[in-house]
Amino acid sequence: MGKANASLFDKPLFSTKVKSANVKFKEMLFGYFLGPFGALLASGIFTSFLNRYWTDILFADYRVMNASGELVLPSSSSIGLFLTLLPLLAAILIVAGNLVAGQIIERTKSKAGKARPWILLSSVLLGVSCVLMFVIPMGNGQDTPVLTMVLTAIAYNLYYSVCYPLYNTANSTLIPVSTRNSNQRGLLASFANFAGVGVMGFGGMIFPMIISWFMGGWDTPSKNAWTVAFIIVGVFTFVMILLQYYFTRERVTEEALKSGTSAATAKIPIKKQLKAVATEKYWWLVIIFYLVFQFSGAFKNLSITYFCKDQFASTALGQDGAMSIINILGAIPMAAAMAFIWILSAKFGKRIVCLIGCTIAAGGGVIAGIMPDNIYTVSVGVALKSFGSAPACYMILALIADVLDHIEAKNGYRCDGFTMSVYSSLMAASTPVATGIFNAISNGGGNKTANTISYIWIETVAYAVCTVIMVFFIVEKYLKSDRKITLARQKAEAKAAGVAWVNPEERLRLEQEEADRVAEDARIAELKVKCEKNGLDFAAEEAKYQEALAAKKEAKRVKDEAAKAAREKKAYDKEQARISALKAKCEKNGLDFDAEEQKRLDAIESKKQAKLKKEQKLEADYLKYLEARAQKTGIPVPPLDEESADTADTAENVATASPVIDEAEEQQPAVEAVVAVDSEREEQAEETENKE
Repeated sequence: MGKANASLFDKPLFSTKVKSANVKFKEMLFGYFLGPFGALLASGIFTSFLNRYWTDILFADYRVMNASGELVLPSSSSIGLFLTLLPLLAAILIVAGNLVAGQIIERTKSKAGKARPWILLSSVLLGVSCVLMFVIPMGNGQDTPVLTMVLTAIAYNLYYSVCYPLYNTANSTLIPVSTRNSNQRGLLASFANFAGVGVMGFGGMIFPMIISWFMGGWDTPSKNAWTVAFIIVGVFTFVMILLQYYFTRERVTEEALKSGTSAATAKIPIKKQLKAVATEKYWWLVIIFYLVFQFSGAFKNLSITYFCKDQFASTALGQDGAMSIINILGAIPMAAAMAFIWILSAKFGKRIVCLIGCTIAAGGGVIAGIMPDNIYTVSVGVALKSFGSAPACYMILALIADVLDHIEAKNGYRCDGFTMSVYSSLMAASTPVATGIFNAISNGGGNKTANTISYIWIETVAYAVCTVIMVFFIVEKYLKSDRKITLARQKAEAKAAGVAWVNPEERLRLEQEEADRVAEDARIAELKVKCEKNGLDFAAEEAKYQEALAAKKEAKRVKDEAAKAAREKKAYDKEQARISALKAKCEKNGLDFDAEEQKRLDAIESKKQAKLKKEQKLEADYLKYLEARAQKTGIPVPPLDEESADTADTAENVATASPVIDEAEEQQPAVEAVVAVDSEREEQAEETENKE
């Protein structure tokens, strides 16, 4: 933003309410849960109901009776053609809107940060644009409703091509610039994820009941009721985003501005990024995976209301009751999977977990499609589909990150900017494009067979395709070598520039120490202000805090020691059970116990050596490939030294280790979840060795 905007944010009225150096509960609640929930609420409802509103309310008077006696909007009619082309053509503007929003935010410099000013503007834009969708007048049912179609196109593009990209890009930028404390960033990301799940839950489970109880249902819908409902949604959106603006803070951006240096890093030209990704097969695999996954999900979400009308409107449940049940049974497995997807991925690898998950999801789709008019089989199938698709939902960004690391090792630079633009564009354009295609093949939801295919079979086939893609997506096996190459290149570049190279883990440790020191200084300053304001003795209050902190540390130490003792006992019991079983086997078959035990140890050592040789051969072959590639591309392969290799091994261990967290922060549950992963990884390693 320009100088006028910068001076605007200097005023106290626009100052953030967050003054602490550390992230506190109010910031998490208002800034990263309620704010995004309110902002994305309309979008969550639109995903399932906007197209149904168009076909059954806004243009309902233009429907005609088909051969089956159902009222439909023929795709060949002017309105049918309009509802097909609008979202398809709007997808071009949506993609452009996302790309432009990213550039605008990246270039913004103000006291409020680079993302928060656009969050503030979005509070008005999103709130107004979602209401405009429902104040458009209906036609007379005879003449072509040109005015209605024009206003619908304007309102739709205002929301999806301007307001939504601006907010969504700014909201996505907030977490990286909120703080340098990685643990606190993790908590903020969790709250933001909960907001997204909550929005989809409201749109799929709660809003159908609101339609049925307060908006006339689908048999006798009230357009005025829809207008009132979204005026309420618009006001709620405005208030929640406003709270998000006031209860967020860009600490990292502030740090750069106060230091007088530019926060932006050197940008790789888009041409170079395009060349790098276009020649990387794993980039194409992961992008196609996400494309298929996202578009099939869009078909499912927008067709569910028509599917439930076709299959269950005449049952005791009714279409709204059936839709609520199906959505609940789909949401529960998805939410439950959040508890262990990361743990399983850490143990077995993201690729394997996603592959098995997509296989389960495809099986669930087949179950649901066998008897689409049976609520029981559909519910079971949908539950399996949701459970199986959870790994892909939660791990897609991690899969993309692995590919970006691989590209960096091969080319010497990252392609985050271009790749994330493609990712965001696919995410934003999937629903509009799917809406246009759905309207074309289903006559605006009037074709029962097309509705069933859109809700069940398109996604089922997509999961089967995703399973096949994961079979060939083996980029994870190169990550260790990629890390060594990247570190060696960084070291070589630092040496060439005459700059001292600092081990990345050491640099992170120093940064963490500095962040902890700043946080502690801020805590002390806040406590002094509180004591002066309330007439309290600072020394006494500080002593209370230190006493409580010491007690918390001691409780954690006792708990950790108990957990360690339990793991050791479990491992000991397993080992004793194994020895007892082997002794019994030897006594039964007249074998020598020591000889059999030595055979087991030799087999374990042999497997270790075989694994080591396999890794060494893979790395050697990979380096030969890169050296041969360097002859064509001119991109040199840095020599690998022992320090780079050791650092890469250390980085791999650090990546899975439990993070250090400020003991003064009340964030222990999140840390315990990560520590539990480490414990389970250790136990699995012990168990695997024992089995071998």
